[in-house]
Amino acid sequence: MYAVVFLLSGIGLLGLTLLLSGGSLSDVAPAGNPPTEGGLDAMQQRIRELDNQLAAVHAQQARQLLAGSLVALIVMAVVSLVLGRVLAKRVLRPLRLITGTTRRISADSLDQRLAVTGPADEVKDLADTVDELLERLEASFTAQRRFVANASHELRTPLATMRASLDVAAAKADPPASTVALADRLRTQLDRVDHLLDGFLVLARTQHGALADAAPVDLGDLIGAAVRERSADVQTKGLSVTVDVPPKTATRGSPALLARLVGNVVDNAVTHNENDGWIRITGSTSEEETVLVVETGGQVLDQRQVDRLTQPFERLAGARTGSSGLGLSIVAAVAAAHRGQLTLLARPQGGLRVSITLPAAKVPVPA
Repeated sequence: MYAVVFLLSGIGLLGLTLLLSGGSLSDVAPAGNPPTEGGLDAMQQRIRELDNQLAAVHAQQARQLLAGSLVALIVMAVVSLVLGRVLAKRVLRPLRLITGTTRRISADSLDQRLAVTGPADEVKDLADTVDELLERLEASFTAQRRFVANASHELRTPLATMRASLDVAAAKADPPASTVALADRLRTQLDRVDHLLDGFLVLARTQHGALADAAPVDLGDLIGAAVRERSADVQTKGLSVTVDVPPKTATRGSPALLARLVGNVVDNAVTHNENDGWIRITGSTSEEETVLVVETGGQVLDQRQVDRLTQPFERLAGARTGSSGLGLSIVAAVAAAHRGQLTLLARPQGGLRVSITLPAAKVPVPA
């Protein structure tokens, strides 16, 4: 735009120069004694010759001026293009810094600020506005996490009290059958509430920032432990489980959170599977990333409903109500906290494919 404006102004200036230089010359009478009558014709002929020569010289100068002006205009247009880019980069440098810093700021680094210095111009006003927005977002996120963590901790106390009261009532000599049945039903509901609170705590922890207990973790060990933990349910439903995870399929992160991630994925595969179904768990690793895939069979699912499973309390249509709806949302949050990603895909043949991509461990996992 700068070069085009310069080119148009240069063309206007050149046209004005040519217009002013193309004016008629005023006739000036020669100085000296007046010519004699006999030499009048010769003098007029001489004047005409001089006028023709002067007109030719003027036309040649005009052509040279035009050619030189065109060359200068082309050169200056190129120079103006270069200067325009240099000036644009220099003027827009603060905006590029603001853009780069804003992109690096995420939910885990809302404490960062742009802190642009310089004169009080439009760019600094924009940076200050973004800083104020980040400050409000940080306060809102902090209040949300603190509320979830505090509420979960505070609710554990009355739950423990109710559980102890049930145990005391059921431990009396010859308790009524109705009391025992009621205690069993209440224990089941208390277990569900306790599991729900535990999910809230995990979500709050994954959204809290850097992982203080990060270490190399072998996903194969976590998968083996999760499958063994659900072996009773696997046998009850007659599921066929295939595990193909190569050795040293590892990532770096929180062992507790990664164990919860793997446990939730395996639990989801067992709980929401059909009788006599199958589960296939595979893993792969490269220099940059580690991929864990858990596939199950079953009925054909709607991909639009599957995409919503990463949100808290979302369930598939017709799914069991015993699920808290936090399992895969916790998996997504733990993967995001480890700079990874959860991908859910409804298999065309039926069932679900859960793929988790995590950064590969840069150091070997200790034995």
